[in-house]
Amino acid sequence: MGRKVTVASCSLNQWALDFEGNSKRILRSIEIAKSQGAKYRLGPELEICGYGCADHFYESDTLLHSFQVLKDLLESPVTQDIICDVGMPIMHHNVRYNCRVLFLNRKVLLIRPKMLMANHGNYREMRFSAGVYLTFFPCFLQDTVPFGDCVLSTKDTCIGTEMCEEMWNPDSPHTYMGLDGVEIFTNSSASHHELRKADQRVNLVKSATTKSGGIYLYANQRGCDGDRVYYDGCAMIAINGDVVAHGAQFSLDDVEVISATLDLEDVRSYRGELCQPQMGNEPKPCHRIKVDFSLSSCDDIYLPTHQPVEWLFHTPEEEISLGPACWLWDYLRRSGQAGFLLPLSGGVDSSSTACIVHSMCVLLCQAVEDGSREVLQDVRRVVGDESYRPQHPRELCGRIFTTCYMSSENSSEDTCSRAKNLANQIGSTHMNINIDMAVKGILGIFSLVTGHRPQFRAHGGSHRENLALQNVQARVRMVLAYLFAQLSLWARGRPGGLLVLGSANVDESLTGYFTKYDCSSADINPIGGISKTDLKSFLLYCVEQFQLSALRGPIWG
Repeated sequence: MGRKVTVASCSLNQWALDFEGNSKRILRSIEIAKSQGAKYRLGPELEICGYGCADHFYESDTLLHSFQVLKDLLESPVTQDIICDVGMPIMHHNVRYNCRVLFLNRKVLLIRPKMLMANHGNYREMRFSAGVYLTFFPCFLQDTVPFGDCVLSTKDTCIGTEMCEEMWNPDSPHTYMGLDGVEIFTNSSASHHELRKADQRVNLVKSATTKSGGIYLYANQRGCDGDRVYYDGCAMIAINGDVVAHGAQFSLDDVEVISATLDLEDVRSYRGELCQPQMGNEPKPCHRIKVDFSLSSCDDIYLPTHQPVEWLFHTPEEEISLGPACWLWDYLRRSGQAGFLLPLSGGVDSSSTACIVHSMCVLLCQAVEDGSREVLQDVRRVVGDESYRPQHPRELCGRIFTTCYMSSENSSEDTCSRAKNLANQIGSTHMNINIDMAVKGILGIFSLVTGHRPQFRAHGGSHRENLALQNVQARVRMVLAYLFAQLSLWARGRPGGLLVLGSANVDESLTGYFTKYDCSSADINPIGGISKTDLKSFLLYCVEQFQLSALRGPIWG
């Protein structure tokens, strides 16, 4: 028996409740993992049903359909001769759990429920209960299955599971598992993108194997999963404190599989030198589920092992360019709409949103040029042309992106020209819309009913009048934005509607510095989690990265 094992981890773009599509992507990832020689495949959290099912987790159909997919996976020839580790919700003793299901050759080996729930920020995992100690689950697929906090013991090594939040907890399961001889740790996550967060994940994984030794596999969800957050992949494999393989943080690919060949003797030598247990520190024993299977073989001894690689982290400006762009495309292709509409004022916020859409078009054109059939099919479906092939980001931008400058008698020529110049450089279909007639119509109704006509402060009006008149202009812009989003393509003889983009940064949201139901009231807001300071740096980045000279000038500083 050899000592070298090949293992695989995945980033999958799963869709909430898309059981058929999710199953296909899981099978595809297993097929790729096997082609790379892997004997163990790890996928992201709740990959069978999708992580973003929200209150659908309370519905029995979600559990039933998940088991139907599991049955199909078990019976598929693709899943034979490889340990498959998939995520799904399971009800046990009338309690719902977020689980990992490990199976091999049509047999479920164990079900490991999540032990620590995330219930802060974007996460509401208290729809599930925390896991239990070892019991047995009556499964219609076989007699019973071990269920609970346990590990898998193969003929040559031992594999232990932790899930997402458990890695971030001070009492992470990998600590006691490592002390009890578990050599391979796995983590299935649905971890969303935040600026400057990727290095935290990498450091946690490296730290786990630096202090305990061992091999660590990290898998993560990718895409928006029908929600308003973006999951950014970053699958990785590490050993003894070093990352040896990792996937992309931002990608348009629905399925990404990474693998690594590693020597178990490296783990044992590392632990033998650095991780000897001390007197009085009795390790917590792990329940072991034995399986007659080996990850290694005598033939594997000649395989070269993967060596440490350097993780080149994106700058915050690159993250703003790539993360929201990938999220916008994922949201658009699922929405059934034909593009985006943005009220472009010529300021920092709306210009940043426009640049993110332009970055999206750059990514799409690059993916098509690299031969991605899935991206090309999605682009053709969005633009409504089965023969279309994007040739340049600017040309694609004109197809799927409409910008409009909504002027009033109080608008400046400077902001109007900045908006027009930026639109010309990125290629969006641009319109100038004067809102004075609409504002006067609304004020006319008010004057007819009340007999009073409010005035701006500059014309002798009070603070209350001044604020009301500003808000009327802002809210008229929102109404017109939705009108043009729904009908502007119709007016051009094209099918479909547009999603309205917002441009309110996180500082405005935190301080409440915006008009309710103005242009911040949109279908989606790509910059809603980004500060004004980061947006200004992002625009300077766009000047160089995309040669957008329209962004030069003191207003952007």
